[in-house]
Amino acid sequence: MKEIVDCHCHIYPDKIADKASSGIGKFYNIPVLYDGRAETVRRLDAYAGITRSVIFSVATKPAQVRSINEFIAMEVMNGGGLFVGLGTAHPESDDIKGDIKHLVELGLRGVKLHHDIQGYKLDDYRCLKIYEICEDMGLPVLIHAGDSRFDCSNPNRIRPVLETFPGLKLIGAHLGGYTVWDEAVSMLCGFPNFYVDSSSSLYAMTPERGREIILSYGTDRVLFGTDFPLWNPAEELRKLYALGLDENELENILWKNANRLFKLGLGE
Repeated sequence: MKEIVDCHCHIYPDKIADKASSGIGKFYNIPVLYDGRAETVRRLDAYAGITRSVIFSVATKPAQVRSINEFIAMEVMNGGGLFVGLGTAHPESDDIKGDIKHLVELGLRGVKLHHDIQGYKLDDYRCLKIYEICEDMGLPVLIHAGDSRFDCSNPNRIRPVLETFPGLKLIGAHLGGYTVWDEAVSMLCGFPNFYVDSSSSLYAMTPERGREIILSYGTDRVLFGTDFPLWNPAEELRKLYALGLDENELENILWKNANRLFKLGLGE
């Protein structure tokens, strides 16, 4: 059985997908290739041979949390087994514990946060309750990690969270530090509770540097991710294959680590 799990897909309701996807491109000053619709993920995954995609969206206001989580859960239900969902949370919610219990009841497998967009430093005291609850419940947390333009999710903000919540499974997108990769490797390698995904990273470096960073974390700590709708999934796979990793290392990155973290039951 050949499984490929894309661990990083933003999706949106059809009526706002074009606007939301365009907003991502403007935020990062990167051209967005696709429209952010679940149907587009299905089409691209079929072409690339991707067998599971982890989908999510992010709440910028507390009032959005439950409706977003219900939308993601509905797309998972309608996805024919392709989709695995993560919920969102917001540090200003009046009922963070209730929100997280609700997303678990919906069948979602973890929490996605984007501190740069949500406007909070990752180690801000208002965010700590989310990590505490997720640690207690065994839920992985996928975070946007890094951006040299801001100081919300850079490695100096991630490290204190890893130290404070050693039982929390924290996944740093973009190889742990978008545009601050050297700093991320220096500060974050070696934490047993820290994982990274490959999304929006390999385009910005040589294959040699990509391989070096991945091996620094260890291939049992790296997940494959495309950052849909920004990039083409088949092309992101090509970039990963070009790194010269061996078959076991690729299997870890392509599905085994995701299988373990998100309890997907693959290979059983």
